Amino acid sequence: MRPQPVNAMRLVHSRIPSRFRKSVSESELPSVADIDAEAVSFGLATSPFELHGALCGWLAGGGSDDRGWLASAFADDALPAPTAGSPLDRLREATSAQLSDRSFEFELLLPDADAPLVERSGALFDWCRGFVGAFGLASGAKPPLSDESQEALADLAKLAAAQPQDEGDEEDEEALVEIEEFVRVAALLLHGDCVLAREHRQRLN
Repeated sequence: MRPQPVNAMRLVHSRIPSRFRKSVSESELPSVADIDAEAVSFGLATSPFELHGALCGWLAGGGSDDRGWLASAFADDALPAPTAGSPLDRLREATSAQLSDRSFEFELLLPDADAPLVERSGALFDWCRGFVGAFGLASGAKPPLSDESQEALADLAKLAAAQPQDEGDEEDEEALVEIEEFVRVAALLLHGDCVLAREHRQRLN
C-alpha cells in the first residue's frame, strides 16, 4: 500500500517542537530555472529540488565542499564538475555559506508559496529524498548524531518516502508550511552534529 503524504505530513507536523515554527528567510540562491537548465545539460534526470536536497545532505553529512560535489552526492563519477560561476557552482557556494550561518539564514530551494499543493509537497518530498541519500553517503553508517538529530533524520526519511498530495484543505496547507520549516531546521541540526561539532573539537585540539 502506497504511503499517504497527508498522513506523513501530519505525523511529522505533530512532532515539531514549537521553537522550530518560524518563517523562512530570503537568501541568495540561483533561480530554479537556471539550476534546472544546467542539470538538464548534464543529463541529470532529477528535479532542482532533489538536487538541492542532495547538495545539502552531502554538506550536512561532512562531504567535501568543492566543485566535485555533484559526482559525490549522486555517487556517479561520470558527472562533470560544474564550472566556476555556473548556477550549480553558485548553488554550492550559497548553500555552504547558509549552512554555516548560525543566524538561521539557511533556505530550502522549493516552489513559490502560491504554487499548488501537489507541486509544493512533491518538491519537498523530492528535497528530502535527495538529502537523505546524500547525507548517508557523506556521513557513513554511524554518524555522531544526538538523539534529537537521529529523530529528525528518521522523520526526513518518512517524508522522503511520501507521495505528493493532490488536494488538501487549510490544515494541510498549514502543515506543509511548518514541515518545510522543520526540514530546514533538521538539516541545520544534522550539519551541526556532523560538521560544526567536529570543527569545534579540532579547534580545541
